[in-house]
Amino acid sequence: MYLCRQFLVATALLSFAVESSAEIQSSVPIAGNAFRSPPSRAMDRDGNLHLDGSSDVDSVFFHVAQPGEVSLAVKASADGGQAKLKATIGETVLPATIAGDSMAVYPLGKATATSAGYLRVDLVGVDLPADASIKVRELIVTSQDDQQSFDYVKSNEGNMFYWGRRGPSVHLAYQLPADRKLTYAYSEMTVPEGQDPIGSYFMANGFGEGYFGIQVNSPTERRVLFSVWSPYRTDNPADIPDADRVVTLAKGDGVHAQDFGNEGSGGQSYLLYPWKSGTTYRFLTEVKPDGMGNTQYTSWFSEKQSGPWLLVASFRRPKTNKHLTGFHSFLENFSPDFGHVQRSANYANQWVRGTDGRWQEITQAKFTGDATARGRHRLDFAGGNRGDAFFLKNCGFFDDQVDVDQVFVRSSTADQRPDVDFDALPRG
Repeated sequence: MYLCRQFLVATALLSFAVESSAEIQSSVPIAGNAFRSPPSRAMDRDGNLHLDGSSDVDSVFFHVAQPGEVSLAVKASADGGQAKLKATIGETVLPATIAGDSMAVYPLGKATATSAGYLRVDLVGVDLPADASIKVRELIVTSQDDQQSFDYVKSNEGNMFYWGRRGPSVHLAYQLPADRKLTYAYSEMTVPEGQDPIGSYFMANGFGEGYFGIQVNSPTERRVLFSVWSPYRTDNPADIPDADRVVTLAKGDGVHAQDFGNEGSGGQSYLLYPWKSGTTYRFLTEVKPDGMGNTQYTSWFSEKQSGPWLLVASFRRPKTNKHLTGFHSFLENFSPDFGHVQRSANYANQWVRGTDGRWQEITQAKFTGDATARGRHRLDFAGGNRGDAFFLKNCGFFDDQVDVDQVFVRSSTADQRPDVDFDALPRG
């Protein structure tokens, strides 16, 4: 009986050892998880990364759930014969020799994650001949710890390689009074210095039918952008019937107004304006039914410390009879090549004004994320409150993630109620 019991115990321990050492392996597609520095298009049409021996660095990112050792390999080929590849993870350098123009798996070696969070694997070609290049399709990650797990953009289902490289979008949904008809939304926003890379859209005044904020379009171009969606749902503005078309009623000096598409359709306006990080700007939006079954939307923009209110545009949205609803802010990156660069903004001093002419401060907001965040395709997103302001942050593969669907409360700025001379506002 004793020997039998000992045998059963030994068998159970052996079984546990086998189960606990189960291998966890993931193939990280280059197409949705790699970025080039300085930013440029990193992949070909087939989702392969090409290393040509230039000074550019191509980085692949994946998230580990806990600290531990991982083994790395690449699925790659070499055009022009044998070529050398170097992978760098922190201080660890892992070389490999890629031979042949057919895709094959090449082990790189092991690296250690000292904490949960993102690992960055930099890939470069080493001493490549002029006619040689390395094509990389996947980074293969293996752990012997069956409690480990990896997060990354796993497939292109739903065009997720595109959306995943753009990064997660995050939002602040402001709690509005339920018993008032609201006409105006007011807010202030500051983009910290160094947090304004190309592709950023810092949206300050969102509402049920559109959005208003500032963006970075190129190294030399910045815009103030205000758009209103048509009630007719389509991504092609040419398909909108005349009866459903958003009409431009007025626009400010230098403002461009046009139709837009690809993310719903409607009327869009933008002002080329050299706004600066570190400076606080004011945003004012009016939502007013015209009494004939339509609603008029008008937005103004101004530097907080100096400068007059500038009219951006005024639109009429047909088949709409409503006041301000859905006041919110958001932060997004619209350039996939810049999805590995962090951006953030501080959103402060939110107020709404009712049809009775009374201002009311808004100090509570719900933090939410898009499908890229909720699907754990990307985990580099955060939001919350810092004193008397809310903040949003995304991209950059940082590790201080904040869970979505939390409600945050900022400190009151009741002494900073908007002082707006409505009669003096430019209306075109």
